[in-house]
Amino acid sequence: MSTDKEDLELDEDFVADDADNAEPAVEVAKTNLTKRRIIDNFLEERRLHKQLAEYDFDI
Repeated sequence: MSTDKEDLELDEDFVADDADNAEPAVEVAKTNLTKRRIIDNFLEERRLHKQLAEYDFDI
């Protein structure tokens, strides 16, 4: 190990594109959330139809 300070080389041409990449990730998240909600609603509807079919109306 060295106790001397080492010079770090910085890449002057580096440009951060975080702002450009953030928006598509949000769109993907919204799309995935929408798909998940549609699936959840479909499964809930199937569960309710099954409960209704199994319900004993002669109580």
